[in-house]
Amino acid sequence: MRIRGIAVRTRLIEFDLHETAADGRKLFLKPENLQPIGAFKLRGAYNKIASLAADERKRGVISYSSGNHGQGVAYAARELGVKAVIVMPDNAPAMKREATAALGAGIVIVGPGSAERQAKAEELAAKEGYVIVPPYNDDEIIAGQGTVGLEILEDLPEVETVLVPVGGGGLISGVAAAIKLSKPTVKIVGVEPEVAADAQASFRSGEIASLPASAVSQTLADGLRTQSIGAINFEHIRKYVDDIIAVTEDEIKSAMKRLSSNPQTVAEPSGAVAAAGFLFHREQLPASKWNVAVISGGNIEPALLSEIRAATNQRV
Repeated sequence: MRIRGIAVRTRLIEFDLHETAADGRKLFLKPENLQPIGAFKLRGAYNKIASLAADERKRGVISYSSGNHGQGVAYAARELGVKAVIVMPDNAPAMKREATAALGAGIVIVGPGSAERQAKAEELAAKEGYVIVPPYNDDEIIAGQGTVGLEILEDLPEVETVLVPVGGGGLISGVAAAIKLSKPTVKIVGVEPEVAADAQASFRSGEIASLPASAVSQTLADGLRTQSIGAINFEHIRKYVDDIIAVTEDEIKSAMKRLSSNPQTVAEPSGAVAAAGFLFHREQLPASKWNVAVISGGNIEPALLSEIRAATNQRV
């Protein structure tokens, strides 16, 4: 496995459901916030860059990201001795931009639209000869993210339902394929913000839906502000995913507050959506005893974390 020794083998953590455990359901968390870059994205990024031929690595790589994938590409490129350039939106959290630059990557800033940053990366790749490392619409990226699913099966063979955040679809594509091909009875449920629910719309209609940048930018979950899912990802979702549900901004904040009580499960907004789906939408989920929610990342601005923890008007 290419990523062994690079990505951390994160272990499941049982979540204390307090009074909400009366129905007998259990929830385990997959803490990808504990990766070296604070998010799962390292898995796919390293797998992709490691798969490149020597002449491709010499050309350098370019990617487009709101933050975590950029850090994954920068980290992987540094480990493999490859030049990296990341195109980022101007509304990306400052800590994510700074962390990406600190890993040695060049940064190019564009507007907030996911289509805009992809177009800029493609323009620079054509001009400079860089190899594009897509954030989600790529087989090697999907395969790397799929290791999350394999680890869940190893740690909890009796798992019945797995909840996964959905942005562009790379994580859920890999997790769903890895789990379904090994244990087809497991239900895979995607979770995304209501104001950026393009994946749910795509899943329901059978065609890829796209939302305007002005709409998806409204969610606090900056890692899930993609305007549409990838074509390769959509095929995986149609084949392996059982449902996609949406959560409100208040539900995301409340889940973040609950998760922050354990230092090992502190989640950024994008990383908390799967737990929010379980905590507030159990009536939409399979009646499973053994459930896992993936914490996709924990790169949260300290000020925002303090604000979330101090809030008293959130659903808990």
